[in-house]
Amino acid sequence: MGLMGSLYVGTSGLQTSQNALNTTAHNMSNIDTTGFTRQQVQLGTRYYNTISKTASANAYQQIGLGVNYSNVKQVRDYFLDKNYRREAGRGAFYDTTVGAVEEVEDLFQELQGETFSESIDNLWVSVQELSKDPSNAVNQGVFVQRCYEFIERAGAVYQGLGEYQDNLNYKVKEYVDTINKYGERIKELNEEIMKIESGQHEKANDLRDERNYLIDELSKMGHISVTEGIDGFVSIQFESNDFVKDDMVNKIGVQADPLTGFYTPYWEKFAEKTVKPDGSVDINIDGAHVYNMTQTISTDMNTDIGSLKAILFARGDHRATYEDLADEQYYETNISQSIIMNVQAEFDQLVNKVVNAINGVLADAAAAAEAENPGCGYMLNSEGNPYQIFDTVTGETDKQGNPYFTIENIIINGELKQAPSLLGFIKVDGKVDQETADRLKELFTEETHTLNPKVKTQTNFVNYYNNLVSQVANTGSVMKGISENQQVTVDNIAAAREQILGVSSDEELSNMIMFQNAFNASSRYINVISEMLEHIISTLGR
Repeated sequence: MGLMGSLYVGTSGLQTSQNALNTTAHNMSNIDTTGFTRQQVQLGTRYYNTISKTASANAYQQIGLGVNYSNVKQVRDYFLDKNYRREAGRGAFYDTTVGAVEEVEDLFQELQGETFSESIDNLWVSVQELSKDPSNAVNQGVFVQRCYEFIERAGAVYQGLGEYQDNLNYKVKEYVDTINKYGERIKELNEEIMKIESGQHEKANDLRDERNYLIDELSKMGHISVTEGIDGFVSIQFESNDFVKDDMVNKIGVQADPLTGFYTPYWEKFAEKTVKPDGSVDINIDGAHVYNMTQTISTDMNTDIGSLKAILFARGDHRATYEDLADEQYYETNISQSIIMNVQAEFDQLVNKVVNAINGVLADAAAAAEAENPGCGYMLNSEGNPYQIFDTVTGETDKQGNPYFTIENIIINGELKQAPSLLGFIKVDGKVDQETADRLKELFTEETHTLNPKVKTQTNFVNYYNNLVSQVANTGSVMKGISENQQVTVDNIAAAREQILGVSSDEELSNMIMFQNAFNASSRYINVISEMLEHIISTLGR
């Protein structure tokens, strides 16, 4: 190769070094950019010109044609990405669960400046005072007033739990919309990346950075698996179903329950749609659910991944009541894993038991008096029915035929609220009904109640609520411990991943000096060739 051709060797060095410097500068300028992946320059040699092939020589005589800027690749580790996305999703699940437990704890700790436990304590104190002098009108009035405060404050706590359920329900819709938006953008990025890289001369690294960032965010919302084809397309499975595949996005829809308004995520492609005669569309989502809400939460089975799943489990699918605790199997499958429904059911059970017990004592007193003195009318109202401090709003009955005393359905008897002295506690013979007052007192100390079918330790009304709060606190402590440990795992993987894909200013400055020196060397090489040509031309011209 002549001297003129040698200029191309130097030119290739200049171009390659300049491109490498540009890449280094790009890394440095994005050192704090979220989701940016360090780009690494790959250099190679151009083809060699073979001058001669001598069998006796150790190698062919060849002349190099310069350096080639062959590729700019992203520096990533597939296995670290996979582990990070799985563990980040698990961390998001427990973070969301801890947030739900803390919200429940806040509801119980403060209620308009007073803890709910005070209403139970006040009711218990009023019962004790009543047992000291049952015929005292003041004691009777305080007792009825404390009953009223008890159900009012219980209603406020239960309403707070319900409102938090509604807030979580709104988040379900927001999360599903975000997931679909991520899917659409990833599909668009797939297409843009393929267009740029199809010529095999350029890498769409910045677009890949955006796509990887979206996949990282998506992994926090659900369990995903990612595969990339040779054409640059990534396929994503979300909760074991195809979400992004080729040029399609299988979107997730939400269906609102007609009774509760709670959203259920479902795969639109699996739902059965029927057009009614009036033009409306009936959607059957049986078999199209994104999540199986009866599955056990387990790290071994990877069922504890994703904030959306955590929200659905925390929210539950309805407002739970004491009836949800009647069947142990149903409770275990449908209630126990939802922090809010579990608390709702146990809290409602406390109120239901207290209400039924107090009403039952008054009804027993009336029945005993009637059995002893028929027609005496003791503890009976104007309609000849036993006085009941608590009534229902709707008059409904539960599955056992008893009044449906759930928190949202309880009111204080209007007559007794206006005139508590109607209770009297004075028998027909003029004696004070101490037995009934003592029986009311015994109700609060009998240890015959359990929080739920899984708890075998029995407690009384006085300690039931404290046990409930302790259970929530213990759950919160356990979940917080898991969440903190999980965060350590995520941080460690993130740090290991950052060491590979993160930009190191020291390393990039070293590369900059190296490429600058290479640029200067190429420039010097061209100057030498130029001087040689000038010398030859000047010499021959004389």
